[in-house]
Amino acid sequence: LLKPKTGTIEFEGKNIAEANRLSVRRSYTMVLQDTWLFSGTIAENIAYAKPDCDRDEVVRAAKIANAHDFIEKLPDGYDTIIWPGGYDLSGGEKQRIAIARAILGDPKILILDEATSALDTENEYQVQTALERLRKGRTTFAIAHRLSTLKNADRIAVIDDHKIAELGTHNELLKKK
Repeated sequence: LLKPKTGTIEFEGKNIAEANRLSVRRSYTMVLQDTWLFSGTIAENIAYAKPDCDRDEVVRAAKIANAHDFIEKLPDGYDTIIWPGGYDLSGGEKQRIAIARAILGDPKILILDEATSALDTENEYQVQTALERLRKGRTTFAIAHRLSTLKNADRIAVIDDHKIAELGTHNELLKKK
């Protein structure tokens, strides 16, 4: 696993170098700017995070992710087949499926990498509200270029030239300009 040059990284109170790899991998989920969907049904793509789940769990996760309404409008709803990469869906629809997948996986740690950067205003709103629900009770690392994306963060680190240039809340950083 991770072996820092100095110091230690702890996971659940133990040095991560000694932690079980599978346990660490199951504890986090990433929602990236470029979401990858697999060839198969919408339900299978969501259930990927928890293969033994039932349809009710998939639907519940989709509702929390603001995906249920658009899924229901698809030709076969949750059984609609999508092609690899999900190219037959909009960017916002793919993001919401990825968020539903993350919700179903119930991670302790959530990593968001530019999860809303390429979306139109309506889809960005839908994804942002879904992400707010997903973040509750989780440690979240959000990577974004727009400060407004991080307005609800407890703490923001501004990275410049591989170093922390500023640290604070959204309002504190706005005051510093």
